[in-house]
Amino acid sequence: MSDHRRPNLLYIHSDQHNPRVLGCYGDPLIRSPHLDALAEAGVLIEHAYCPSPICVPSRMSTLTGRHPHENRVWTNSHVLSSAIPTMAHSMGAGGYRPVLIGRMHAIGPDQLHGYAQRLVGDHSPNHPGGRPVDHGMLARTTGPARVSLERSGHGQNAYQVHDEAVTEAAVDFLDRRGRRVRGAATAEPFSLSVGFMLPHQPFVARREDYEYYFRNMVPPTVDEPHTASLHPHIRTWRSACGIEQVSASEIHRARAAYWALVEAMDRMIGRILTALRESGLADRTLIVYSSDHGEQLGEHGLWWKQTFYEDSVTVPAIISWPGRAHAGLRLDRVVSSLDLNATILDALQCPPLPSSRGRSLLPLIASGGTGTWDDVAFSEFCLDADGAGGPFGEPFFPREGVLQRMIRRGDWKLTYYRGLPSQLFNLRTDPHELEDRIDDPACADVVSRLTAEVLDGWDPDLVAAQMAELRADNRILKAWAGNVVPDDSYRWDLRPEMDYLDANQL
Repeated sequence: MSDHRRPNLLYIHSDQHNPRVLGCYGDPLIRSPHLDALAEAGVLIEHAYCPSPICVPSRMSTLTGRHPHENRVWTNSHVLSSAIPTMAHSMGAGGYRPVLIGRMHAIGPDQLHGYAQRLVGDHSPNHPGGRPVDHGMLARTTGPARVSLERSGHGQNAYQVHDEAVTEAAVDFLDRRGRRVRGAATAEPFSLSVGFMLPHQPFVARREDYEYYFRNMVPPTVDEPHTASLHPHIRTWRSACGIEQVSASEIHRARAAYWALVEAMDRMIGRILTALRESGLADRTLIVYSSDHGEQLGEHGLWWKQTFYEDSVTVPAIISWPGRAHAGLRLDRVVSSLDLNATILDALQCPPLPSSRGRSLLPLIASGGTGTWDDVAFSEFCLDADGAGGPFGEPFFPREGVLQRMIRRGDWKLTYYRGLPSQLFNLRTDPHELEDRIDDPACADVVSRLTAEVLDGWDPDLVAAQMAELRADNRILKAWAGNVVPDDSYRWDLRPEMDYLDANQL
């Protein structure tokens, strides 16, 4: 199926990037010239939603084009079946040899999921129950725990070291590809996916990037006190994670470090884009940038992700395709990461995934954003009810589990919580999500319609039963890995000395 007219693909996927921390999305402080230039040369999607505001479920759904409940992957311990075809399988079926460099965050023995080659693996164990990660001085700062705010500031985040290795491998790939193409009359198009860890916490950045943001950082826009007026789940979550009250100094340091990590990542992306231009292949390359979920950054008194507030559940989405994507187009439409999957496969002329829920954006882009489009996106957040708490032992959900699903349709966003009141926000009139309209009589019809839609095909009781089955399976898998200690086929060597805080903080 060779066709040199088909585009190359450079797909860059980061971890935990709030789109509001980019110049092209309106942030006046961040220095992100490379992603800003990419957006200026292509299409920026204003309202892109992740399939789940947590890593593995979101990433596996983005790969397959299916919702988390269709993958049966709801938590970071769930294994995606190798029988489910992914975007990489489709690219391979369409004649590409897809290459992955860096982060995928798939748990289980299949660390390729359709990629023909993988360079630079994840830092985490390949198997449930595998050899844990030692973050040294920054132990426990990578999860939803108060310690990640306490141990914030300038020093080094090992994830940045990982991403520097990813950058070097990506630059080398493009350099070699350019030399190969220059020496051939025709060349197969390439498919390169680049997975970054940044700007995921620890909230620790190198001092040369950190100082500027420490001097200039502003507080969160929405300061929501920990009171009885909070939604019961949000109140429980904040209490369990120890963030009922967070000091001004912790907020300032953590935010300064996050902005600095975004700048460091942007600089690495700039190196990759420079290598692409110098390879002579930029004019024939589709570039897509996105992330797996956002980061709360203290808004609503929350940190990390794991909620359906906009800072957590939206992601940056930039598409650049010379000659095909309108330069400078801003799509003010509601889009899912599943749609990015379908768009990439459509652009590469690869077979659509049979059970994908994604919709190609190419017709909408071709129309300049005025074409027909259903402004809807879904996201799920489910945590297992095994009584063991979170990955670090925090008891941050009740024994009956956390089973939640969100729908964004048009201006409205409804979040359904099993066993708790839903939430309803109008994002056009209330962009900061301060006025919950769930009990507003004027919104009764909206609540009824969106509740029916969010539950259509999604049964929280069935999800709970399926998660119980997976819980029993995982006990065996974890015990097996603990005793057998299988090799990690694709694992980057994160060492404890890579994570540290400098002795004298600003």
